[in-house]
Amino acid sequence: MLRYTIRRLIQLVGVVLVLSLLLFAWLRVLPGGPVSALLGDRSTPEKAAELTKQLGLDQPIVLQYFKFLGRAASGDFGVSTGVQPGDSALDIFIQRFPATLELSFFAIVIAILVGVPLGYVAAKRRGGWFDNLSVIGSLIGVAVPVFFLAYVLKGVASSSLGLPSSGRQDAIDATRVTGFFTLDGIITGEWDATFNALEHLILPAIALATIPFAVIFRITRAAVLDVLDEDFVRTAESKGLTASVIRRRHVLRNAMLPVVTTIGLQTGALLSGAVLTEKVFSFPGVGEALAIGFERRDYPVLLLLIIMATSVYVVVNLLVDLSYALIDPRIRTR
Repeated sequence: MLRYTIRRLIQLVGVVLVLSLLLFAWLRVLPGGPVSALLGDRSTPEKAAELTKQLGLDQPIVLQYFKFLGRAASGDFGVSTGVQPGDSALDIFIQRFPATLELSFFAIVIAILVGVPLGYVAAKRRGGWFDNLSVIGSLIGVAVPVFFLAYVLKGVASSSLGLPSSGRQDAIDATRVTGFFTLDGIITGEWDATFNALEHLILPAIALATIPFAVIFRITRAAVLDVLDEDFVRTAESKGLTASVIRRRHVLRNAMLPVVTTIGLQTGALLSGAVLTEKVFSFPGVGEALAIGFERRDYPVLLLLIIMATSVYVVVNLLVDLSYALIDPRIRTR
């Protein structure tokens, strides 16, 4: 198990390095380029040539990349030119990642708490009205674009339920400890701040949870249906085991491997930045920063945020692979 973990960590480093090189080269050849983004309307051929030389952009791309790695090793990923002009790209990530993590956590919790039980019940009642209705609901969840649902929730649910439709928290005097607004209120005892942050999370979390819910539901239903047809389930039933024992020890445990994989992939995707949801609800997370960065061609921020998002996705997949051994002991011997 230790060798497997070390091997995967080495692969993780390799994936991030290769991606960073490709991303670095891609951002350098985008129309306009960093020089045009920095100079804006003040750009002239003379100024462009001077800034190009000053930034070292006239050097070979490989040399530029290794210089970037040297600066990155010391925490210098460049300065923002569009998202938060003048701020360090690393500081922007540190400020915004807790917001995305908090939103993603609540979204995936909603998807799991609804999708897994619903998938199990639908499988147990296959062919019935509940099963058919659940399948139709999951198809709608996948088919409806996230941004459309976000706008519907923002316009209809917000006005009818009185829930906040933008931001992470109202302009209240709240103590910041960890960057997670709901947790900060609990730590400091400022419960009003926690409830206010939760109110701001409800609509974006529901909008963000729809696709993960639909995917988790369908995978759970399919996995449970496969396990219910296995001989060991019928043997357990013939032995007179209770329904709860069969469900816990035989059905769910054997059906959870594909479900855990799905949950891991969906979590990694959410943590990589919910661009559309955060943009619609003006939620100040990594996704919103990515959207603003593309609009304003903020190359240092784009480079760092995409690399970090990829790293998070790969780490989450590693954790999913390691969790297999806890769910299925047979994997430990392979």
